[in-house]
Amino acid sequence: MVRLNRIYTKAGDGGQTRLVGGQKVAKDSARLESYGTVDELSSCLGLTRAALATPPVPAGAAELSDVIKRVQNELFNLGSDLATLPEDRHPKQPLIEARHVAALEHELDAWNETLPELRSFVLPGGGWVAASLHLARTVCRRAERLVVSLRATEAVGDQVLPYLNRLSDALFVMSRHASRLYSEPEPLWEPAKT
Repeated sequence: MVRLNRIYTKAGDGGQTRLVGGQKVAKDSARLESYGTVDELSSCLGLTRAALATPPVPAGAAELSDVIKRVQNELFNLGSDLATLPEDRHPKQPLIEARHVAALEHELDAWNETLPELRSFVLPGGGWVAASLHLARTVCRRAERLVVSLRATEAVGDQVLPYLNRLSDALFVMSRHASRLYSEPEPLWEPAKT
């Protein structure tokens, strides 16, 4: 159970914090950078959900919002995983599992089947919702890169990298799906116009 009765403790004023197991680490450590970026990603998705709730709300927006909310919950599980050294994991601690990766793949495939084939790269844009999903995708890729660096020196959960990799792909497809929901054109890269 999580209890947040006191928001500030002043314990981190010296630039250190504690992992779930109690170990003191610098606030700019690879582990903190990783789960801090996962938190940033969840915040980006919160903006997306707010945009999806702004009228006019097209058919299908609530379904997309529900998926994004589930992903935000999964990102908290992933952040918890990253904030805990493997030897300190609680048996009931929520972690990212292969089923979470499989669910993203299933949704990604289902949405992608309804989208037109791409003949160029998509420029971030395509409306507020699509643009916010592109922003989330790039933050997700940054989180993935940071976790790769972390994994070079410390243990991370087996499904953390597959999940972030699949999520960034899913966010790209969600952005394309959102452009269609809102009947907004997808801006495509036109190299000849540079």
